[in-house]
Amino acid sequence: MRVAELKPRILLGPGPSDTHSRVLEAMARPTIGYLDPQLLALLDDIQDMLRAVFCTQNELTLAVSGTGMAGMEACLANLLEPGDRMLVGVAGFFGQRLAQVAQRVGAEVFTVEVPWGQVVSAEQINEALKKHDRIKLVGIVNGETSTGAWQPIPEISAAAHAARALLLVDAVTTLGGAPVLVDEWGIDACYSGSQKCLSCPPGLAPVTFGPAARAAMARRKRPVQSFYLDMGLLARYWGQDRQYHHTIPVNMIYGLHEALVLALQEGLEARWARHRAQHQALKAGVEALGLSMLADPAHLLPSLNVVGAPEGVDEAVARRRLLEEYGIEIGGGLGAFKGKAWRIGLMGESARPEKVAALLSALRAILEG
Repeated sequence: MRVAELKPRILLGPGPSDTHSRVLEAMARPTIGYLDPQLLALLDDIQDMLRAVFCTQNELTLAVSGTGMAGMEACLANLLEPGDRMLVGVAGFFGQRLAQVAQRVGAEVFTVEVPWGQVVSAEQINEALKKHDRIKLVGIVNGETSTGAWQPIPEISAAAHAARALLLVDAVTTLGGAPVLVDEWGIDACYSGSQKCLSCPPGLAPVTFGPAARAAMARRKRPVQSFYLDMGLLARYWGQDRQYHHTIPVNMIYGLHEALVLALQEGLEARWARHRAQHQALKAGVEALGLSMLADPAHLLPSLNVVGAPEGVDEAVARRRLLEEYGIEIGGGLGAFKGKAWRIGLMGESARPEKVAALLSALRAILEG
């Protein structure tokens, strides 16, 4: 198959999301060099716009070359050294992944685990911090993509800081689609991905590091094990030194720049409200079909909705029919929800009323058939 033969899709899965035409047009601009003054001006713009989207004044805010996983690894590799202790709140697949990557960095990892669909409480984090001393870093997933649960952050932030630990937050499925208030919530480090609520193709991972995180990195006794993800080196290229580190994906930079322009033109409050409204429309629609969300009703994530598949329906067959007959992509369940659920992403350009309506109409036809 050739690229020209690819059929268009409505992307309503866990990612990527649909891409705005302006972003695609920006990515088609001519490629220029990684030290071209025009590109460096775009990098400065991206840093300013990312600070606005993260709601932070952090100087060290940039986009790592790679997907959201690169953002996760960059944060863990820079903040942790072998033997450091980390506490991870695990409420699904990506909490598990956070713990696994921290272990690969060489950290001693402790977890607080809750059933899938629930959120971790500040009380549970407090108890774990009392039980395990010398915790350097507390990690939590803001929007758990595997369950559709929306994790509150401020209380956990307070618990972490009371124990003199840093707080790391995974905002891959929330940045640009729900409030991520880095400074107000006291988040020390945060990472995301370009392909979800920012509606840019996958390939860049926004990250931000606050003063306490930067101080911790400055105290490191060993070099960061990953040269590619070393924030000290990346900061020189994205900062004033402009020292070569690696050849960044130039056309992806164009795309992220335009995606951020679109997000800020819409306004963060308006964008968050749009995601909430389409989540509510989807929730009402699936309930009218006799279905329900699987996450705790008090903590439903607007941008990613995990819907229980009805008894007697092969969820994989239904997903395949949605794709083949209607051109709509949704995701299947992971882990405890594998074979039992659909993951429906309403992120960025995918969080539009006509796309929610198209999905509900197609889903009704398939289920009734």
